[in-house]
Amino acid sequence: MSFKSRLAALFSSKGKLDHAIRLTESGKTVQGFALLSRLAAAGDGEAAFRVGRAYLDGIGVPPSLEEGARWIYQSAQTGHIEAAFVLATLYTVGLPEGFEIRPTHEGLDFSHVPSAGPRHPDFHLGIHWARIAAEAGSPDAQALLGYILTNGPEDLRDPAQARSWYDRSAAAGCSQGHLGVALAILEDARTDEQLAAAARHLTEATKGGLGTAFDILGRMYESGSGVPRDLGRAATCFHEAAERNIVTAQARYGLMLLEGTGIRRHYGRAETWLKRAATNGDTQSAALLGDLCANGGDLPPNLVEAARWYRLAAEQKHAGAARALGLLYLTGSGVHQDPDVAAHWFKVASESGDTHADADFGNLILAGASATSDEKQALHARFEKAAEKGDLVGAYNLGVCYAEGVTGEQNGREAARWMQKAADGVVNAQYWYGRMLLEGRDVQPDPTQALYWMEKAADAGMAEAQVAVAGLLVDGNINGRRDHEKALTLYRNAAESGNVDAMFSLAALYGGGHDVPENRPQAQIWFRKAAQRGNGLAQMMLGRYLCRGLAGVTDPVEGRIWLERAKAQNIKDAEAELALLDEAQPDDDD
Repeated sequence: MSFKSRLAALFSSKGKLDHAIRLTESGKTVQGFALLSRLAAAGDGEAAFRVGRAYLDGIGVPPSLEEGARWIYQSAQTGHIEAAFVLATLYTVGLPEGFEIRPTHEGLDFSHVPSAGPRHPDFHLGIHWARIAAEAGSPDAQALLGYILTNGPEDLRDPAQARSWYDRSAAAGCSQGHLGVALAILEDARTDEQLAAAARHLTEATKGGLGTAFDILGRMYESGSGVPRDLGRAATCFHEAAERNIVTAQARYGLMLLEGTGIRRHYGRAETWLKRAATNGDTQSAALLGDLCANGGDLPPNLVEAARWYRLAAEQKHAGAARALGLLYLTGSGVHQDPDVAAHWFKVASESGDTHADADFGNLILAGASATSDEKQALHARFEKAAEKGDLVGAYNLGVCYAEGVTGEQNGREAARWMQKAADGVVNAQYWYGRMLLEGRDVQPDPTQALYWMEKAADAGMAEAQVAVAGLLVDGNINGRRDHEKALTLYRNAAESGNVDAMFSLAALYGGGHDVPENRPQAQIWFRKAAQRGNGLAQMMLGRYLCRGLAGVTDPVEGRIWLERAKAQNIKDAEAELALLDEAQPDDDD
């Protein structure tokens, strides 16, 4: 080519575009963007697309949704396929309220355009541009079209057509297409073959770094659905999803780190991920952080911090967190003591499904030191009025008043009378009345009836009752009734609800010497859970298990740490274990 021809090519539209692209890619973004802008203004679709992306991505220019959308729209109008896909994406994700893209004789009108605010998807405009790009062969647009046909308004939904577009996109190697196919399969999966097919598509989707694909695949590895159960791979998948801000994965990965499931236990990293999940709206993670701070684990208890996390969960109507926060305000632990605030959170817990929270209101009298005599009388009168009308919660609260002597002297007989009435429907009353019968506290002792009422409370899910009944069934002290299988179930239910005493007792049952199969690995797991929550005996047992390898794995270094913690709580057996450990160590001269 002659010099004249090369010069002409340089100054042709294509030559100018190529030159602008080279300038941009070589780091001369200002010069490149200026040339692209001139070409875009002259109607070049590719140049308009690149200018639009520069504004949307903030590359070489300050980011601007308005300018980006303006140029992307202009490019799409010229038939630019990728621009059509980006425009479809903008409409589908949503633009701020009042944001309108419309052509005028001068191009686009952006009058009264807000710069920020909530996004409002327009699936009807989105599907128009997605279909144009999809029919032109864009795999990304095909996946987007499948998404709109699956998740858009009812008048646009067409699962069969969506699946067809997902299949085309996946066949072209698009990660989003593979994800769409997997979700479509999982929607109606009935066989192992279907689950396996979904897992294969999810695996392909993860190659594109899709967080949702990692999250779902992690759950499949965790449960063994469609793939062999592999907790290690599940943890890896959850980690990848968590890094991509998938909240459910952040919560699951944090819990796996906390418990050492499928991955080496690491309290600090667990706390970090649980905090990220909680901050991103996962109420269960916030509640768990509250429990960890309240009970202490690797760190001393911090009730101020516990209250903060409980509040975050409680404000989102988490029943357990609301009740826990109420108890903190009731006792003035980590927060200022305030019975009224406690009552508020007990009410939230009750309305959110906590069956124990209604009765917790009766415990407010335990914070009555600061209440006046008139206030105590008013509280008693309110409970009495409700009880006499047949309100069982009122009867329970009145029983508590008599038991604690709110208005003066205690009256055990009246307490027992009202507790008996309330026991017909109030779980806390069932447990309290059962304890009174068991101990003969102001009533004729009746171990059989005591066990009956406490079992009712246990069967209703009250952890304290489950622990008490399980202990009676282990010892066989009532009518010779001994049932270690049921005790195991009760301890497990209470332990899973967070009761530390139950965690220890469950571990002890698994440890052997009882009428249930020995399972020392499970024993060690539950000893660890209780130890992490500050139980001194559990810390001692965990240390013993680790030092002696009773569950199959010996770790004297970690074992010593737990024994030292138990010793600090004056657990005498811990001192003996440490002495044995020291004796077993070789002298330096050996």
